[in-house]
Amino acid sequence: MNTYRNFNSYIENSIISNWHLDALTDYKGITLQYHDVARKIEKLHILFEHSGLKKGDKIGLCGRNSAHWAVAFFATLTYGAVAVPIQNEFKPEQIYNIVNHSEAKLLFVGDFVAKEIDPLQMPGLEGIINIPDYSLMLSRSADLTYAREHLNEIFGRRFPRCFRAEDVHYHEAESEELAIINYTSGTTGFSKGVMLPYRAIWGNLDFCLDVLGTKFPTASNILSILPMAHMYGMMVEFIFPFVHGCHLFFLTRLPSPAIIAQAFSEVKPAVVISVPLVVDKIIRKHIFPRIQNNKVKLLWNMPVINKKVKERICQIVMDVFGGNAYEVMTGGAALNQEIEQFLKSIDFPITSGYGATECAPLITYSDWKDFIPGSCGTPVKHMEVKILSPDPENIPGEIVARGINVMLGYYKNPEATAEVLDKDGWYHSGDLATMSADGHVFIRGRIKNMLLGANGQNVYPEEIEDKLNSMAMVNESLILQKGDKLVALVYPDFEEAKSMGFNEADIMEVMEQNRKELNAQLPPFCTISAMKIHKEEFAKTPKKSIKRYLYKDML
Repeated sequence: MNTYRNFNSYIENSIISNWHLDALTDYKGITLQYHDVARKIEKLHILFEHSGLKKGDKIGLCGRNSAHWAVAFFATLTYGAVAVPIQNEFKPEQIYNIVNHSEAKLLFVGDFVAKEIDPLQMPGLEGIINIPDYSLMLSRSADLTYAREHLNEIFGRRFPRCFRAEDVHYHEAESEELAIINYTSGTTGFSKGVMLPYRAIWGNLDFCLDVLGTKFPTASNILSILPMAHMYGMMVEFIFPFVHGCHLFFLTRLPSPAIIAQAFSEVKPAVVISVPLVVDKIIRKHIFPRIQNNKVKLLWNMPVINKKVKERICQIVMDVFGGNAYEVMTGGAALNQEIEQFLKSIDFPITSGYGATECAPLITYSDWKDFIPGSCGTPVKHMEVKILSPDPENIPGEIVARGINVMLGYYKNPEATAEVLDKDGWYHSGDLATMSADGHVFIRGRIKNMLLGANGQNVYPEEIEDKLNSMAMVNESLILQKGDKLVALVYPDFEEAKSMGFNEADIMEVMEQNRKELNAQLPPFCTISAMKIHKEEFAKTPKKSIKRYLYKDML
């Protein structure tokens, strides 16, 4: 822990060093330079002061990725408050749960979220601030209202000779001080607020600067496509490139493969950070149709010109990702083997990492030149990784990790904390893996049941099942994933159906109505695409938990 350096000093130094460079751009929208970011942070600090916000108080942020979301996040940490990022696609009830459980004093909201929420459901808030212009949607404090109405006047009095780089001074955070509470979901019964101290954020940042930061220069372009409310996108696509002095471009709407491909071609990012499904879709839509023809297959199998054909195809793939990326890094799930093998066969710079919100998030990673197909890299700087197995190279065991990146625990949940953090500081991931002699980790299965949405969002099937199991004629259910779609496998109450004279078509009609009602309660990335009938009760463990692994391939 002695190596820790004040995290906020990195934000401070990057702003000062890159004062006149472009910093944050909303794709097809506004651009803020580093000095603009500094001015906006300072004005938000004035609002915080006048709302009576103290160091350590919580501030929620709920909106789509944008330059002003980024500013609000940095303003929170550099003030000494605790950031509580919330997925903008959560339903209002889920937002209320997180805001109230975290005891947030202020909440930043995007345009869409502002229209959906009811402030009366969050009685502990002092104010709600609109992200696009930092206007007040709600103020329960006369001081906060006054400060917002007179913000430019107060700012002018504080900096009468204009605001300059030497005026930038931020909160000096201690290593164990709480920086972020990142909730794993929004439902009261399942939600766990991961408490991440500054050392964990710094440990990840220090690794990124040491490894990725040496591969491309400052002022490089970065395209941010992952949700910043998740640690993977927040750390690798946002915090690290900002500190590195890059120009960040935010896709401010839900990114489709077509929009992402267009943005790649225009932004030409220096590195691509993605979830596997985005890479999969881009390759299948933009690459395979161009090369899966008889001519290319014939040339591919000719030894003399095979190398040139592969080099040409590699360049085509590079161009689809903007033509300037040092590497494409995936995380959150395994890359499809067909796609991975294709990319490796053309010597494309693909690599993969592994992590968890509880480690802010990085646990393993390898540079593309050291990447081994099927692996997710080797332990990152500041972290120890072990496989709890009598023969880690051949017999899968649980991945455990220890080091600077590990969380403090779950907010207000010592029982859940004790389940994953042991007395020696090891974080028990719940994931199964093997590890090669040279330290490469190979995920072999999931003890946890979390699924990954198409754009990197965490999907917790138990939450959806809990709602579905209370609906008409449902005995029990399983949520399964097929590609980027979620499908419900339902064991209906056949006795009830029989008593009502229902046939199978009638039961399916009931299930379809259940699906529509269920989807109305869920964020878009959790919606169910189809219902399938399971004819018998699901197999159970002695604890009466469904043996999920028996059904994972049923689709």
